[in-house]
Amino acid sequence: MAHQTILEIQTQGRGTRDITAAVAEAVRASGLQCGLAHLFAQHTSCSLLITENADPDVRRDLETILGRLAPDGDPAYRHDAEGPDDMAAHVRNMLTGSGLSVPVGGGRLLLGTWQGIYLYEHRSAPHRRRVVLTIL
Repeated sequence: MAHQTILEIQTQGRGTRDITAAVAEAVRASGLQCGLAHLFAQHTSCSLLITENADPDVRRDLETILGRLAPDGDPAYRHDAEGPDDMAAHVRNMLTGSGLSVPVGGGRLLLGTWQGIYLYEHRSAPHRRRVVLTIL
């Protein structure tokens, strides 16, 4: 049996937000013992990551690298309808992805010791984001 829920996540602007606990609670509440949790961000200017959860420098370094690869206000961008961070946010989404899957076993997420699930906001301003969580 499949379970589906929408996680509503308020961001503070560009950066990562740990959503591991919310996903883990939804998996626990589903009663699924063995299967898969699939997450999908319904936006093109944020993304989902599984990355290091112990050292915040990892996420800061990721932002530094993405800032080099997709800088705000690059004069080569044509699309800037919502400001100088608009196209950069779309490129960052393409590079990092809007969906991910995590195995479930024993009724819990089977993440590695130092792994966490993050919503990565690519826009400068705060946004309310929707993530579809399907537990199969």
